[in-house]
This record gives sequence, C-alpha cells and structure tokens, in this order.
Amino acid sequence: MSSRRQFIKHTFVGAATVGNIAALAAAPKSTKVKKPIVISTWDFGVAANKAAWEVLRVSGRALDAVEQGVQVAEADLGNPTVGKGGYPDRDGHVSLDACIMDELGNCGSVAALEHIAHPIAVARMVMEKTPHVMLVGEGALQFALECGFPKENLLIPSSEEAWKEWLKEKKYKPIMNIENKSFNTDRLPGNQYNHDTIGMLALDEAGNLSGACTTSGMAFKMRGRVGDSPIIGAGLYVDNEVGAATSTGVGEEVIRTVGSFLVVELMRQGYSPEAACKEAVQRIVKKKPETAKQIQVGFLALNKKGEYGSYALQSGFTYAVCTAEKQDLVIKGKHIF
Repeated sequence: MSSRRQFIKHTFVGAATVGNIAALAAAPKSTKVKKPIVISTWDFGVAANKAAWEVLRVSGRALDAVEQGVQVAEADLGNPTVGKGGYPDRDGHVSLDACIMDELGNCGSVAALEHIAHPIAVARMVMEKTPHVMLVGEGALQFALECGFPKENLLIPSSEEAWKEWLKEKKYKPIMNIENKSFNTDRLPGNQYNHDTIGMLALDEAGNLSGACTTSGMAFKMRGRVGDSPIIGAGLYVDNEVGAATSTGVGEEVIRTVGSFLVVELMRQGYSPEAACKEAVQRIVKKKPETAKQIQVGFLALNKKGEYGSYALQSGFTYAVCTAEKQDLVIKGKHIF
C-alpha cells in the first residue's frame, strides 16, 4: 500500500512539473521596462525634456514632469510656434492652446487663450479645479486670472514685425518643418511661416504615463481657429494600460482621424509605437492623398514598456528622447513621402 501511494504521488508531481514546464514555454518572455523616460516633438524638445527629467530622476510623477517640461518651450521667446514667442493670428492676436492628461484618464484643456504665457498650467488647473475638460476664449482667460495667472501682452516685437510683414500680401502658405532647428529660416519670404506644437510623453519610475501638448497654432490663422493640440484624442491621448501618443503638424487632418487616440488603440491591438504611428499617417494619406503630399503631420508614441517611435507624412520631422543614459538624443522620424 505504501509503495502504491508513493507511486501515485510521484506520478502526480511529475505530471505537474511537466505541465509547469509546458506553461512556461508557452508564456511570452518578459521585457524589461525602460523607465523613467520622456520624449517630445522637434529639436526644441531637448531643452524641454531636460526640465522634465529633473522631476523624473527623483522618482517624480510623469504628470508633473510633462507640465514642467513643456513650459520651457512656452517660455522660449525664440520659438515662434509655442507660447509667448508664438506668431499671432491674422488680426494680430496671440492665442494659445494646450492640453494635459494623466495616468488616471483625467484631462484638462484650454483653447484660444490670450494674455497667459503658460496655457499648459491653466489646462492642469482646468483638470484639477473644475468639473470640465475644456475652457475656451474669454472663459479660459477669466478662469486663469481667477487662479492668479498674470495677464501679459504676448505679442513680442519679433512676432509683431513678422505679422506686419505678412500683412503686406496676406498670403498663407505654411512651410513644413520650420520647427526643425536645422531648417534655414533666413531664406523664408516674409509671408511664409508655419506654426507647430510641442507634444511630450513621459513614463515615470512608478510605471505611470502622462502627456502634455501646447502650441500657439498656425501662424496668421483665422481668429478663433483651433487645431488638434488642445483636443483630447486628437493632439494627445494617454491610456495607462497601453501607452500614450501625441501629434504635430496640420491639426485639421489630425482631428479628422482622431489621430492620437487611433495610435494608442493600434498599440492596444499589438502594434509597436512606430507601426501604430505609421498606420495613423497612412489613414490621412488614404482619406486625402493629394492634400497629404503638401502638408506635414507626424505622430509620436510611447508604450508601457518604455518603447517609443514615430512616423510622419514628410521628411524633416524630429523628436527628442531623454533617459538615464542620454538626455539630448534627437531622432529623425521616418516618413511616407
């Protein structure tokens, strides 16, 4: 009887061991998560990433990192595409757009905000202090002033000069990739400028994602025009189970495809960040093939593993990456055309 029990025990243990081995063989291999990490659009993302890294390197929250990071671009008077240095609309008004989103799905946004130098900070206040997601125009300004933000004249001399030059012919012809610092803006005629965005995504030490996006919009746009940058799901989207994405370029086309949400959902289906961005860009080409050849749109994505990637319509798009190993990495994005 004893030997029979021992036989049954040994047989059961052996079967369980074989089952465990089979299960382990079938299980996907784990990938070490690369964190913390922060990425952002364009060459000017390098300086912004460094500010974000100061938060991340001391185990700070990704939300705080992206807010601090993009404020560097907003404060840069030499950057004509974001914040106080941004070019005005065709009536001479500088209006700013921004949004922010955290790992819990909370989000805040402001659009067509005038007289406030840091719209991203106001967007966070909308997220944390109101029951709403977006405030616009006069209402956004009223809220910002009530929160203690100083009212400023955002039309700096260089922007005013560019606007007056534009008024001579009042032609609108955006130049692609002007945000790339290697682009020689000295050769631009006075009536040709473009505007763009800094979008930033971060994964913190706790494994949580957040994102921010801020811009002054298209140069010499129609008064009241709002692009994709302050629109959750278009200019920015974060899903803490999957990843985050942001966009840059002609916002109208990003809105039409709900681009950043699309990128995140593709990553949920198993696409890599780069492959998801490429598919989102291809959707734009499919919808408007001729328009797509004449404009720039790029997407940037980061997943929960700390893997990142991008894709754009045209060559010239760049993005910046900051990790513990390297703080000033600039990568040329792949492109369709």
